[in-house]
Amino acid sequence: MGKTIIISNRLPVKVAQENNKYIFSPSEGGLATGLKTIYKKDNNLWIGWPGLPISKEKDKEHISQFLREEKMIPVFLSKALISNFYEGFSNETIWPIYHYFLQYAEFDQKKFSAYVDANKKYLTAVLQVAEPDDTIWVHDYQLLLLPQMIREKLPNASIGFFQHIPFPSFEVFRMIPWRKEILMGMLGADLIGFHTYDDMRHFLSSASRIAGIPTSQGRLNTEKRIVEVDSFPMGIDYDKYVQSAASPEAIEKEKRYRSSLGDQKSILAIDRLDYSKGIPQRMLAFELFLEKHPEYQEKVSLIQIVVPSRDNVGQYKELKEEIDILVGRLNGKYGRINWKPIHYFYRSLAEESLSAFYRLADVGMVTPLRDGMNLVCKEYIASKINQTGVLILSEMAGASKELSDAILINPNDINQMADAIYQALTMPESEKKNHMDIMQTSLQRYNIHHWVKMFMDRLKFFKNLQKSMATKNLDKITMATISRNYKESKHRILFLDYDGTLTGFKSKPHLAVPDKELNLILKRLTKNKKNRVVIITGRDRGSIAEWFSSFRVDIIAEHGIWLKEYGEQWHTLDDLDNEWKEEIRPVLELYVGRTPGSFIEEKDHSLAWHFRKVETGLGELRSGELTNHLEYLSANKNLQVLIGNMVVEIKNMDVNKGSAANQWLEKFPHDFTIAIGDDWTDEDTFEAMPIDAYTIKVGSTSSAAKYNVSTFREVRDFLKNLPS
Repeated sequence: MGKTIIISNRLPVKVAQENNKYIFSPSEGGLATGLKTIYKKDNNLWIGWPGLPISKEKDKEHISQFLREEKMIPVFLSKALISNFYEGFSNETIWPIYHYFLQYAEFDQKKFSAYVDANKKYLTAVLQVAEPDDTIWVHDYQLLLLPQMIREKLPNASIGFFQHIPFPSFEVFRMIPWRKEILMGMLGADLIGFHTYDDMRHFLSSASRIAGIPTSQGRLNTEKRIVEVDSFPMGIDYDKYVQSAASPEAIEKEKRYRSSLGDQKSILAIDRLDYSKGIPQRMLAFELFLEKHPEYQEKVSLIQIVVPSRDNVGQYKELKEEIDILVGRLNGKYGRINWKPIHYFYRSLAEESLSAFYRLADVGMVTPLRDGMNLVCKEYIASKINQTGVLILSEMAGASKELSDAILINPNDINQMADAIYQALTMPESEKKNHMDIMQTSLQRYNIHHWVKMFMDRLKFFKNLQKSMATKNLDKITMATISRNYKESKHRILFLDYDGTLTGFKSKPHLAVPDKELNLILKRLTKNKKNRVVIITGRDRGSIAEWFSSFRVDIIAEHGIWLKEYGEQWHTLDDLDNEWKEEIRPVLELYVGRTPGSFIEEKDHSLAWHFRKVETGLGELRSGELTNHLEYLSANKNLQVLIGNMVVEIKNMDVNKGSAANQWLEKFPHDFTIAIGDDWTDEDTFEAMPIDAYTIKVGSTSSAAKYNVSTFREVRDFLKNLPS
């Protein structure tokens, strides 16, 4: 059994240099706590940056040796690379764009190149320790390119990726010049996780619109593989915070804090220094609360703890100055000798001090302008072992999707925040305990260990599903076996898709007429009385019948709507309703009007929007928009949206190629069956085939088919080599 390799920007250990010696101390972050259960087991490893630049080789060797004993592999980065990769592209491009602070985003090719180089350094570390059966779990926005880099070197690896910050909407994400590189980097993973459904939805939309990758029920077909995208809300180590809050140290410190505050209520806010946390807005809301409710002056204080972060960077330095000014102004305006409205701490605090503040606070106020999850609110709830607190929570934090019993606010609305403070301070004790009990029960169940298990179990399940759908290349040995069985059989049915399978794609569908080579192949196959050749296609029945009128072939047209045996008349399912076309056709016409080069093909029971002649990029963008639009319109109708090669088609859901193929399998005897197709509509055909059938997918290695070939030309060679 293989090991698990965790990769994150930072290792779960702090490395510091004091008096020419290196000091190692464990990290207290939520990720480090949760994943400790994995990387400490068996032969598992954690790869990451140790947190400071190391230039001397002997120091690198010393640190590597120590960390390896702790099951960690360091990635050493130079000062220049840290500046351009971490401080640069990661935090000056990705961070502001993903948090919707577009005004702070920088687009610097040099910094993106450094980002690529840094991801390659992590790749090198992975390749030094990875083995074929290993599971690799990559974390967060600093390593967005790494999954695909690993995939190129280890094509069969089991790779998970989790993003801990928000994923922006398509309209925001597409501003990044290297947007497609980022998407394709992430799509190297088998399973991509986000904290919320909204982040997952935004990612799927961007993959569809920017990369033109078909999406269905949270899965992406990248041709080579299917990738699953899902939401996994991250929890905390609930028991750890309960125990910490109940510790003698925390209780003693709480008593000291209460004595210092005197007889007054307290509101607690803990944030890292960052413009996404909404610290100034919170202070302005508190000021407004004091104005609207002067009876609370001298009776309540805001305890604002800000953990230092990047305060040498322009925006962060300005933010700290703004906070300092606000604190000074509000304390000067309202403060008394025995009362300060705001108690402001600009420092990191030890665990027992945080627990004491959590115990102390009557109200926890977590109001980021945008946040991936935010674990502070969960830590506050877990620490309220007497169930007396109230949580005010921003609806822009991922945690708000779970903690609906908090007072949810829009952090841009200081009036609403001021009213929320009043509501929290005046809430009856019974109501406080009821809300707290519900939230604590949820957090206790969905803790950090549950999060880790859910992700890893899903990755294992999905990797097995991928393997079950993986096709094998149609090699010479397999072809010889097929040829032998073909020759020995007496009743054969050959289901052959047309576009992309028997012939290549053309700029206009009507130009893809059978050429001389294909005619000779079909003539040879249909001449053999043991063969029943079925052309199974999405094309309209008129053109396909005309092209093959001289051959003894059966035809399934328009994805199974129209059926025709050789020498018989066309027939279809009864009572197929076409009234839906009147609603859908104007939508397709709108996209034709917006997209030069696209056109509509109308069939008897389906409509298709073709974009093969559309400018590269624009067609993929419009097809993603149209697919989303059609899926919305068809949600309550008996319609199915099909995504083919440069075409989006919508048809009645009652019919598909598989159900049509079944009619042939049930009616005609067969001791040899083969089905060949190239896109997702052919998956229904493959799944309908008997277990001993030969199924071949063209151009993809992820399919219900057993085998694959690269192009239609290989299909032709295969058919030409079948024995007479």
